[in-house]
Amino acid sequence: MAAACGGLTRLLAAAALCVLWAALVDARSPAARVHRHLKRLNKPAVKSIEHAIAYVEGDKYYGAKATINVWEPKIQQPNEFSLSQLWILGGSFWADLNSIEAGWQVSPDLYGDNNTKMFTYWTEYVLGYWPSFLFSYLADSASMIEWGGEVVNSEPDAAHTLTQMGSGQKFPEEGFGKACYFKNIQVVDITNQLKAPKRVGTFTEQSNCYDVQNGNNGDWGTYFYYGGPGKNSNCP
Repeated sequence: MAAACGGLTRLLAAAALCVLWAALVDARSPAARVHRHLKRLNKPAVKSIEHAIAYVEGDKYYGAKATINVWEPKIQQPNEFSLSQLWILGGSFWADLNSIEAGWQVSPDLYGDNNTKMFTYWTEYVLGYWPSFLFSYLADSASMIEWGGEVVNSEPDAAHTLTQMGSGQKFPEEGFGKACYFKNIQVVDITNQLKAPKRVGTFTEQSNCYDVQNGNNGDWGTYFYYGGPGKNSNCP
């Protein structure tokens, strides 16, 4: 993983206008497809990685953009992390899944501290402007883009981790100033124009631990609040 830059008060996480993947065909629900993708991308060997995300699929996407609210969530165990990012995806859920990711994270094992850092991650070769052949399924257009949070839950003491997602202490319903958000979510279409995505879905494994709520208005466009404290009375 490549990482650069330190804590920010706001981050514009924009994926490059890229060439991505062939369409995914699957008979299961969108949430099931998202869950399989996220399991496929789990990077450390841990008991579980949990998410609270918004996503789009079913069209061709050539890039993505969002404004991300930046916080400094608390991490319970050094081998755990908490991040907020966007994913641009290509390939098969079962093999050879390609992913380009950008956002911020707190990862004591990776950085040696508990500060928020900007990062990028990719599954093959070097990220930047690249020939399409570098990514086996990043050669035409993406079929899925995701935005949101991810947390490692190593289940210390046989209980859910206290590692926080987003702002950490607050769930999405607390709103502005308390909960973390992505706003002005956009995708790049075939005409190379940024546009609001259609049919935005949401997904979380355990909404009592970390949750997500989306919306739309004139100031923020397509947005969502997300995150949570991890272990609590409803998330033992």
